[in-house]
Amino acid sequence: MRYRQIEAFHAMMISGSTVRAAELMGITQPAVSRLIAELEQSVRFALFDRVRGRLVATPEARLFFREVEASFKGLDRLRATAASIRDYGEGSLRIGCFAAGSTDLAPAAIRAFRVRNPRIRLTMHVTWSSAIRDGVVDGNYDIGLAADEIDSSGLDTQQFSNMSGLIAMPADHPLNRLRQIEPQHLRGVPLLGLVPEDRARQRLDTLLDQAGIEPQYVVETPNSATICALATSGDAVGLVNPMVTGSFRHAGIVFRPFEPKVTFRALLLFPPNTQKSQLVKDFVSELLKQRNSFKM
Repeated sequence: MRYRQIEAFHAMMISGSTVRAAELMGITQPAVSRLIAELEQSVRFALFDRVRGRLVATPEARLFFREVEASFKGLDRLRATAASIRDYGEGSLRIGCFAAGSTDLAPAAIRAFRVRNPRIRLTMHVTWSSAIRDGVVDGNYDIGLAADEIDSSGLDTQQFSNMSGLIAMPADHPLNRLRQIEPQHLRGVPLLGLVPEDRARQRLDTLLDQAGIEPQYVVETPNSATICALATSGDAVGLVNPMVTGSFRHAGIVFRPFEPKVTFRALLLFPPNTQKSQLVKDFVSELLKQRNSFKM
């Protein structure tokens, strides 16, 4: 039993004649008849009877066709899967994203990506950068977007961003009159701070220490978006990652550059020793486009 014989039988069953079957297969009518005869020898029962000059499928042929049709549907699924892999990678994308990237940047990239790839299934998990790193290594994420404090050994990495931090404050805060905030302006000012292990927080603390200023942190959080939310009212201000600012620019909050610059660095993470699919490359391209819309 050969595939070409099965294909001729399938063409006969759906078309009803050797002439149409031959057209479907792109071969001659005698070739179709020969393939059907060979298949009948292989299965050891008649597939067609000639009734009033027409070939009519036998009951055995109809039973056999059920399995053949199921097989052809499976083959169609394989073809569709192959097309999906060729055009879109695996047809799904798993993203691990740190909190700062999940507020505005990654959602904007997902929206733009889906306009061109509406059938692709995306999953985004928002978690700690260290967990994103482990998830990429373990194969749980196709792409990771994480802060630079992680151990990137054993990963395929690409620098994603190096943004200058901004000071978030209520619109009626006294510091709003300044065009930029410098260390001496934060003397005695209640601060909303990132957690001590955050590298941007560490860089800020170093600058304040060099200026002889003891920071007065009243709240600490791992998320710049939380600092923005807390800074919408009250007397406290905080250094934030520019990635989160888009959602808060019309929420009674203003942002001022800080000098000397305190940078927020982010990395793109990929599974080691693995070629990037076209799907991954396309989504990274969208992330980079969105990144460029932020103040660097």
